[in-house]
Amino acid sequence: MLSTLARAATRRPLTVIGLWAAFLLLGFGLGTGVFADLSDDVPDVPGTESDMADDYLSGVDPTGESVTAVVAGEPVSDAALRAQVERTVAEVRRIAGVADVPDPYTTPGLTARDGQALVVPVTFEGGLSDEAEEEATDSAVETIKRIDAPDVHVSGGELLGRQLGERAQEDVKNAELISLPVVLALLLVVFGGLRAAALPLVIAVSGIAGAFLGLFAFSQVTDISVYAIQVTTMLGLGLAIDYALLMLVRFREERRRTESTEDLVEAVHRTVDAAGRTVLFSGLTVAVSLTGLLVFPSVFLRSMGLAVAAVVVVDMLAAVTLLPALLTKFGGRIRPSKARSLDEEGRVFARLARLARRRRIAVLVTVVPALLLLALPVTGMRISIGDARQLPSGTEARQLYDTVDAHFPKGTGVSPVIVVLKPGTDTATLDRIRALVPDSESRELPGGNTVVELQPPGTVDGKAATGLVERVRDVRGDEPVEVTGVAARLVDFRAMLADRAPWAALTVLAGIFVLLFAFTGSVLIPLRTIATTLLSLGAALGVVVWVFQDGHGAGLLGGEGLGALSLTAPPLIVSIAFGLAMDYELFILARMRESRLRTGDDHEAVVTGLRRSGRVVTCAALLLAVVFGAFMTGGFSPILQIGLGLTLAVLIDATVVRMLLVPATMALLGRHAWWAPGPLRRVHDRFGLREGAAAEPSVTTKV
Repeated sequence: MLSTLARAATRRPLTVIGLWAAFLLLGFGLGTGVFADLSDDVPDVPGTESDMADDYLSGVDPTGESVTAVVAGEPVSDAALRAQVERTVAEVRRIAGVADVPDPYTTPGLTARDGQALVVPVTFEGGLSDEAEEEATDSAVETIKRIDAPDVHVSGGELLGRQLGERAQEDVKNAELISLPVVLALLLVVFGGLRAAALPLVIAVSGIAGAFLGLFAFSQVTDISVYAIQVTTMLGLGLAIDYALLMLVRFREERRRTESTEDLVEAVHRTVDAAGRTVLFSGLTVAVSLTGLLVFPSVFLRSMGLAVAAVVVVDMLAAVTLLPALLTKFGGRIRPSKARSLDEEGRVFARLARLARRRRIAVLVTVVPALLLLALPVTGMRISIGDARQLPSGTEARQLYDTVDAHFPKGTGVSPVIVVLKPGTDTATLDRIRALVPDSESRELPGGNTVVELQPPGTVDGKAATGLVERVRDVRGDEPVEVTGVAARLVDFRAMLADRAPWAALTVLAGIFVLLFAFTGSVLIPLRTIATTLLSLGAALGVVVWVFQDGHGAGLLGGEGLGALSLTAPPLIVSIAFGLAMDYELFILARMRESRLRTGDDHEAVVTGLRRSGRVVTCAALLLAVVFGAFMTGGFSPILQIGLGLTLAVLIDATVVRMLLVPATMALLGRHAWWAPGPLRRVHDRFGLREGAAAEPSVTTKV
């Protein structure tokens, strides 16, 4: 397949380039439409009690979405300001689609005790079309914003998703403006020429276009989280550079033996035949790592898994089709890599490999406990939905939150635990539920339904709120009572993670094992790879918990300690980082296997593998760290957590694990590292894919 793709790309390079150009136009044209339809509603899990109760409530409750405005910055008792507010409230009530706007001066709790702020909630009618709701929201916001006060902020409901989408688009643009010049500068250092350095950026732009187009496609059938934009874009950008870097390094090696145009085309074919297989397997391993997200019934996690997998496939296809076409047209002017003696090439990495091989026990007893120590905070990890403190200070929702927090009692605005009592519920059950919170509020809905709102102390998803959900579910017995609200969704989301996580892990590990076996023909190397990768992954996640949950140094990264991680961060860090770690493992294993097949020397193959791949792995990790770091400048706490986790996972894996643990464990296993039982060996001989340069002789050895 790879040979067919390579020959098609070199035979019709302009056609291939033209097709990719059309794809880019489609991605940056149609694909960017996803920014207009993003959601901040992450924790919904179809089929859970909170989700079904919310759907039921939507069908029987005549009221719809709401937005909240806060006016502050001067005494709200000022006659001129009060006249403006009352006039504005009257105007908003007359807007088509608005159901209710309480008077903040006469409604208890809407005016701050210090007299410096007031809140104006606006509730819309239920059953409005998307267009009608958007028009009503825009009219209400425009009217409220005309109030002449130092601080006027409006957010919530459908408006919040739009505000976050606009901020996400700005953040992606800024991240690209930061990362691409830095990446280009680093690539110039690596390749020493502008032409070679520019090609990975062309592939990277293809990855970005693929990210936008993939997200837009999925947005037509499901909600797309605002956080999906940054995650898929930074991963698409980073992986594209990784794959292009690997291919270009191999191409420059093959160019040493080329002089004519015909030889140039043959060099492209050999590059795809060798490094292209690594790219293919790397893309497959990243995609398989993301299949674990499909095991979860969460719409958010599933859509993220599918979207990121689609981006990985685009990057992989660009590396094995677009890049060969570009090399065919412009590769003749790319300088071959310098011919170095064996002693000169990769000396530092060879010395590290020999040191780790000689002192393998010392490396293991030093590195493994250190990584386990870094991973220790994971044992106390907590996840939460979070509040507006997760958002950048410049967002409207965060400004509204900070203003309310400064002028109103703690807990003001915290979403209540919502209890839906369906027809036939015993009145004693209603009394028991009301007794859980003295100041509970209840209202009757059409059809004999009753809704009780229980206001929990503390934060929206703190222990008090989630504990209240559990108590309601305990006291209801067998009555037709369901609990929903933010806290209930978190309880159900945590239960879903606990129930499905073992199956997700089993799916990913089994898939990775099969792919690595197909790549190496060994059963021990996949097991060793999984173990060392879990170590680096645990260490990275432990640091994220220490920083963003416990608050150690979070301010240096533009965040703050929130007492818990965003519920989006751990599953995404684990799945994506696991796939990225496989990237570097395959880069190294490919070179090790080439050397072993050529020489038959198991020990020297480890040294040669690191000698030939160490520079590529280090450069790729550094470039990925630059990309992830640029996306962390946006300030969204979940993105900061994911960005830091992936950056640390990549750097730890590419340095400590691949440069020290891999050679140490390979030396410990010795010739048995490549062992497989007879039946599996025959399966691999028949179906396994191999990595190797056709021009180099092979030596087959029995192990």
